[in-house]
Amino acid sequence: MTPSRSPVTRAWRRWRRPRDLEVPRGAVDVEDANRRFLMYGVMPLWFVPAVADWLMHRRTRIEEPSGTKESAIHALMMTEAGVPVAMGLLARVNPLVLSLMGGAAVAHGATALWDVSLATGEREVRPVEQHIHSFLEVLPLSAMAFTCCLHWDQVRAALRGGDRPEDWKPLPKDNPLPARYLAAIGLGIGACVVLPYAEEMRRCLRAAKARKAV
Repeated sequence: MTPSRSPVTRAWRRWRRPRDLEVPRGAVDVEDANRRFLMYGVMPLWFVPAVADWLMHRRTRIEEPSGTKESAIHALMMTEAGVPVAMGLLARVNPLVLSLMGGAAVAHGATALWDVSLATGEREVRPVEQHIHSFLEVLPLSAMAFTCCLHWDQVRAALRGGDRPEDWKPLPKDNPLPARYLAAIGLGIGACVVLPYAEEMRRCLRAAKARKAV
């Protein structure tokens, strides 16, 4: 079967056709409240500690002691958090997506431990920065927990091994999130995560080049 004819490819070609998912602002039932907090609470909260952590790195001049190596670890952690976020925003939540979220959360925690172990041996890691790290570490777990609460049937399917073909396919949501919301989240990720840490990597590479030139 050619990629263009696969069911997954056909599904993603028309992923914006179904009606957008509605999250009423005034609804008080548990499902809508969980979804509203996940979309407008947990997701935006990721941006604040990400920027705060970047500022702490800049303040302690990360480019001089640990440099490119630590900045690369930061990029890895952002990827470990970003991939399941993208899947949760765009794809249908099924055993595949839940397994990816769980694996990414474990990998993110292990990488965070590696990051702190490296940083504390190379530069000053102040208590404020360590407290910021605690927020960054718990947010992926919080997002996964709320997602599991909203899709308990898929959690049970994952625990049973996912016996349906669609359980292990990256399919688009039956009702996609509003385009304006996705655009706002994408803009926030770009402005608060991608750009700051790209600037950090640029500083580290420039400092490493300057050291080699001496």
